Amino acid sequence: MKKVIYVAGPFRAVNRDGSPDMFRVQQNVMRAMALGLEVWKRGAVALVPHGNTWCYTGAAGLPDEVWLDGDLELVRRSDAVLLAEDWARSRGAYQEQALAHTLNLPVFYTLQQLDDWLRDKSADDGTGVR
Repeated sequence: MKKVIYVAGPFRAVNRDGSPDMFRVQQNVMRAMALGLEVWKRGAVALVPHGNTWCYTGAAGLPDEVWLDGDLELVRRSDAVLLAEDWARSRGAYQEQALAHTLNLPVFYTLQQLDDWLRDKSADDGTGVR
């Protein structure tokens, strides 16, 4: 069975006046999606919440907590978490990392760590396939 890897990293970005900086949000989304593509290339399933909710920013007046609560539920349903290189800039990524640790899910800070884990998991299940 394929492993589901949750990709965590910055999403939000704000201008000096506190308004959303949608250009930087889009850059954050694209970086996370590129990392998700690397997960797919390794034979796992990438779950990239950035791509799931980016167009909802400010939608229907819903607060950011709605999206973060949903993201935390997705972490609960994942096999592991992969943190983007710039994850420490994100309040949400800190919460996702903390939840993963609480749930004893593997947390990876590099693709190499993910590669090693996937290799070990494929050896464990006897398939030799990642």
